[in-house]
Amino acid sequence: MLAILGNYAVMLAMNSKHRKTLDAIFANPVNGNLEWTRIEALLFAVGCQVLESGGSGVTFAMAGRKATFHRPHPGTAALQYRVKLAREFLTQLGITP
Repeated sequence: MLAILGNYAVMLAMNSKHRKTLDAIFANPVNGNLEWTRIEALLFAVGCQVLESGGSGVTFAMAGRKATFHRPHPGTAALQYRVKLAREFLTQLGITP
């Protein structure tokens, strides 16, 4: 019951752009042209703590789980491997469309 209420609370915290981003992350085939800032905004909106690392590194932590990413540079596209990692992390947290 708590997991259901927790997921419901997460869904309430998301606006329509976050929901579209969540759908895009879970789309098949994997979208490699998704803006990284949209993924970061989604992870923050669902309650992840953002831990900045040196350089382009950023770690998201929630519910005892962590995922570390390197922000894309010089471009803004997340590329497929980052989208897949974000999908895996969200799935581990129980957040799916």
